Amino acid sequence: MSISKQSSLKQRGKSLKEPAPQTVVADDPVIAVIGNPNTGKSTLFNALTGLRQKTANFPGVTVEYHSGRIKLPNGHANLIDLPGCYSLAAQSPDEIVACDVLLGLIDDLKPPGAVLVVLDAANLRRNLFLIDQILELGIPVVAALNMSDIAARRGITVDAEKLSAELGIEVIPFVATSGKDIDTLKARLEKAIGDEQTPAEPALPEVKLAATQLADELIANNWSVTAYEVERALIDANGYAEQRFTESTPAAATEQLIALRESLREEDKSLAKMEAIARYRKIDAIVAKVENRSAPKVTWAERFDKITNHPFWGMVLFIAIMATVFQAVFSWAGPLMDMIDEGAGLIGELVGGMLPEGALQSLLVDGVVAGVGSVVIFLPQILILFAFIIVLEDSGYMARAAFMMDRLMRSVGLSGQSFIPMLSSFACAVPGIMATRVIPDPRDRIATILAAPFMTCSARLPVYALLIAAFVPEQSYAGGLINLHGLVLLGLYLLGIVGGVLTALLMKRTKLKGPTPSFMIELPPYRLPNLKSVLIRLLDRGKIFLRRAGTVIFTVAVVIWALAYFPRPLEITDKYETQRSVLASQVAGAPLAEQLAELDNLESAELLEQSYLGRMGKLVEPVFRPLGWDWKVSAGAIASFPAREVVVAVLGTVYAVGAEVDETDQSLISRLKSAKHADGSLVFTLPMAIGMMIFYAFCLQCMATVAIMRRETGSWKWPVFAWCYMTGLGYLGALFVYQVFS
Repeated sequence: MSISKQSSLKQRGKSLKEPAPQTVVADDPVIAVIGNPNTGKSTLFNALTGLRQKTANFPGVTVEYHSGRIKLPNGHANLIDLPGCYSLAAQSPDEIVACDVLLGLIDDLKPPGAVLVVLDAANLRRNLFLIDQILELGIPVVAALNMSDIAARRGITVDAEKLSAELGIEVIPFVATSGKDIDTLKARLEKAIGDEQTPAEPALPEVKLAATQLADELIANNWSVTAYEVERALIDANGYAEQRFTESTPAAATEQLIALRESLREEDKSLAKMEAIARYRKIDAIVAKVENRSAPKVTWAERFDKITNHPFWGMVLFIAIMATVFQAVFSWAGPLMDMIDEGAGLIGELVGGMLPEGALQSLLVDGVVAGVGSVVIFLPQILILFAFIIVLEDSGYMARAAFMMDRLMRSVGLSGQSFIPMLSSFACAVPGIMATRVIPDPRDRIATILAAPFMTCSARLPVYALLIAAFVPEQSYAGGLINLHGLVLLGLYLLGIVGGVLTALLMKRTKLKGPTPSFMIELPPYRLPNLKSVLIRLLDRGKIFLRRAGTVIFTVAVVIWALAYFPRPLEITDKYETQRSVLASQVAGAPLAEQLAELDNLESAELLEQSYLGRMGKLVEPVFRPLGWDWKVSAGAIASFPAREVVVAVLGTVYAVGAEVDETDQSLISRLKSAKHADGSLVFTLPMAIGMMIFYAFCLQCMATVAIMRRETGSWKWPVFAWCYMTGLGYLGALFVYQVFS
């Protein structure tokens, strides 16, 4: 659907700066898998490919796709899992890419030799609309009739042989969750590859003819187009097809397109409505021949749905489920995070013991090992959260939760589609921002991207835990059931939510002003998730997090190490070496080890003060002084801008406690409580600590998030705006609390 002068989309793709990722075997044929959402398409894809799959982005766009290699009876093929869509009338980036794959317009990806369409036997009428469109493309098609078990429970039976005869293609009954008949499906796919497929009769022959004539006229004037691209642009007024047509052709061609559309449509019907009427007339005739319905029994799922969709009990259930999810994220992950932390420490000790002291040892131990550890340590929380999200999605509940939250989201100009991305951001904003791809309207998508980083991710917790334990009084209420520490932490979570919601509202009323999006969502049937599919998707999400967030955080960790390590004045190291020698000659045993450790911490603190990071802290201290911060806190804030979780280690070093501290370290808490300004006043007062927590609640201190915002929005404009806006908001919040309540 992309049209450009003297250049097809394939030719234009070769000029992209980023090469296309090699995720398929070039010589193998390509099979595209497509279907409506909630038809079990991904489960079927996982059943066919297993772990032999990869995730990558289509060249030049942010849309992801899954590819996998499958073994056929007499060879192999590359399976491409396309985003779910209801028709070829593309309304989102995901859907436009699905169309491009079918048309063979994706650079470095062969046109599909066959298409596997997944049909839901319980919703056959709706599913046949998409396959009817695909059959007009002239590509060999095989249909997998999935979810026959669910259809049977609803009193629905579909005659696959009759349906095959009506459509003129192979239709294979299949239950993706069990994998039954998978060999039959593979055999039919192999047979379909390369077969001649006569295009089906178009739903609107006169539109097809007009589109062909317009395409021929444009081609004669050196514009590279296809008749089908023009046909979709004619039918889908204001859709992606027309937008791309307008951007890629002269204004005269667009005017001709609009005039042609007006001449073709009936007086009271748009071409899109005419297409729907024509297709459903054909579909209804097919369904009447192949489908039988009997009175369904009332199932447990239908009874449960009365609870989940109830205005009151549905919300109670939702809150209970969300409370369980977050309890699991922050309690179940604890032991695993401790194990990773200890493992990183042991590896650091092992590497450090193999090398002499110096810059190389410090780089590997404090930069590389600590940098990798700072990424991997959050993987348990990411995986636990995504495990819950995947299970809730596959079971059918997440769609109901999004529907329930739609009313609340609409009050700030968004829709229920923004709910899942914002929920994902509580573990990490990176996967949350990636999840915004399902939002078709660009304004709503950007508003959600800007709101997502406000959600309290796991990296903020160490900062909150340290400051709450040190400066919030230990008080309990209601007989010990409620404590003040928990209330403060809850308040910080709510503060982040309010900040994100108000930001979305502000943007939707100003820069991103537009109508509140309509929200239509299919409520899929409740079903047990397939364990294999859940594990494959979970592994895939983990790899994406490590690859995208990990590379950024790791690089930043090494940069911060260099700023904190250099320069190393010889007079400081010589001074402490002399003190160690004197101490060793006077003290022995355990006291010697303790005093040597104290000297090491003092030396690290003094070296950090003289490092580039320490100098930067002193340089910006006047900026942060109105917040009650000294140069040490300012240096910690600078170090944590790339990744906020490093601030505890930086504070441990700068206060001569050691970098191997955590948020519960009593020595660090004691040093913070006694830290003083040059005039003798305390640095860490309650207003200062509360202001610092507000700063960390709002400030965008995560380069991985900035990088993914750049990737998803396609420019630096929005990431830079988000960084400046959130940092300014954090600064003003901390300033207000400190100045008013000190």
